[in-house]
Amino acid sequence: MAGGVLPSIVGRSHAMGLVYEAIRRVSGSQATVLLRGESGTGKELVAKAIHLQGPRAKGPFVRLHCAAVAETLLESELFGHERGAFTGAVETRKGRFELADGGTLFLDEIGDIPPATQVKLLRVLQDKCFERVGGSRLVTVDVRVISATHRDLEAMVQTGAFREDLYYRLNVVPMTLPPLRERDGDIPLLIDYFLSRFNRENRRQVRLGRELLALMGRYHWPGNVRELQNCVERLVVMADPDHEHVTFEAIPPSLRGYFADMRQVTDSEFGPERRERREGPPLGASLQAIERQRLLGALERVGWIQAKAARALGLTPRQVAYKMRKYGISEGNEH
Repeated sequence: MAGGVLPSIVGRSHAMGLVYEAIRRVSGSQATVLLRGESGTGKELVAKAIHLQGPRAKGPFVRLHCAAVAETLLESELFGHERGAFTGAVETRKGRFELADGGTLFLDEIGDIPPATQVKLLRVLQDKCFERVGGSRLVTVDVRVISATHRDLEAMVQTGAFREDLYYRLNVVPMTLPPLRERDGDIPLLIDYFLSRFNRENRRQVRLGRELLALMGRYHWPGNVRELQNCVERLVVMADPDHEHVTFEAIPPSLRGYFADMRQVTDSEFGPERRERREGPPLGASLQAIERQRLLGALERVGWIQAKAARALGLTPRQVAYKMRKYGISEGNEH
């Protein structure tokens, strides 16, 4: 555990030690923080830890997942709207900036906001004020902004997809969170933590067999901590009540395909022929192949329903769609 940082941040690896030290250093400041890292690495937990360790701890912590809000509604979510501002605006409504006044606003997937909203966000960061949608009165707020993304914002700046001035405003203090595969020794701790938590929440006493634990410990977890959390929760919920000691042979039927894929990609990475070979494709390339195979397997198991695949992998539907485009995956091309 993170010893006083936040109880739900689990890990004792060197990589996480650097994260804890960064949290302690930045929490006392008012600077904007940009959290970088792959999906599922715990960016919201780190943002909350920074908030709780700092002088704004007694103020609100407000979150907005920018990628989950339609572009037409994003400005209203951020800045609020006046009554009659648009069809359906039957009353004045505060946005996330007003709700976070005196505290911290966490903007997840900041790289997904459209250019017009980027301009208004830059103004708030510079001037600490804005108008609600459909309004003319200036609203002043005192908010610390912590943002997060898994995108390459520098490349987006180069192509004009993300404003350079906004990038520098958000990136005063950059922090990069390590993927789970780089957190040596943390997977068993996380499994124990999630197993205890979900056993308690579901009034179960599920235990995992040695072979299953070893497999999970070797796996690369392309969905990172979120995927591991979802996996353990499903094992607890779906385990046979009469056989709560789950071995590889006794995996719940709904999870057998998932673990078969896991064993296949893990064996290909850690089998004898892999250990004996000193040269081969770059690690990044092999991990991309693993991620593509995991995504393809999930889509095939749920009949190519992206929302279901997203839930199985611990991703958002938008992230699944992005990864499908990235890896050239489509239903018609995979048969």
